[in-house]
Amino acid sequence: MDATVLIVVVGAALAGFVQGLSGFGFGLTAMSVWAWALEPRLAAALAVFGGMCGQLIAVFSVRRGFDLKRLAPFVLGGLAGLPIGLWLLPRLDVPLFKTVLGAFLLVVCPLMLVAERLPKVTHGGRIADAAAGAAGGVMGGLGGFTGVVPTLWCTLRGYEKDAQRSIIQNFNLSMLCVTFASYLATGILHASQLPLLAVVLPAMVVPSLLGARLYARISQEAFRRVVLGLLAASGAALLVSGAPAVLAGGP
Repeated sequence: MDATVLIVVVGAALAGFVQGLSGFGFGLTAMSVWAWALEPRLAAALAVFGGMCGQLIAVFSVRRGFDLKRLAPFVLGGLAGLPIGLWLLPRLDVPLFKTVLGAFLLVVCPLMLVAERLPKVTHGGRIADAAAGAAGGVMGGLGGFTGVVPTLWCTLRGYEKDAQRSIIQNFNLSMLCVTFASYLATGILHASQLPLLAVVLPAMVVPSLLGARLYARISQEAFRRVVLGLLAASGAALLVSGAPAVLAGGP
């Protein structure tokens, strides 16, 4: 097997399991493997495609807790925020943004893990939910990190695991579909990448289903720990990605 294909398979399988278990995290998990061997634009296109396919699988395999009224503000906010992120991308110091966000997640998420009881955030209503969705949309435009802020916000809201899982997987599905369509429209995704796209899908299907099966068996507290642990790992990945350029004073 070609080394590139093997790396794509390994990254897709790991990311599929993580997404199946948590409802998010395909892109960051896959990128941690693919970034060592794939050209960044290709890795981004594969991550968006794999994440979208994983969310489609999750829609059919994990359907508990769906609430359109609760989901709608997140999606509408995300759709508003995504173009802003795409507009900011060439204008913002992205490494600095990644470094600050990564450091924030690395501090906050472990604190939330060790805190036995945190008060639920009950204020703000749908406007606050839409703001969290908009932040996710902006971050999706900046680097494909759509699920980070909405996931942290749902955790602060204290939603039970099925409700939180439903919001995050359907929010991410909406954002990834729009992003994938924009990749097709702008030529980021082209015919030469189709063979690797065909590798990603079968590599992730079984791990995604295994992750979804494990999700159905874990408790509310275990799910909370998985989510916060993955957010902390996401923070570490962002910090490792952005800090070298910031320290070097590069773009």
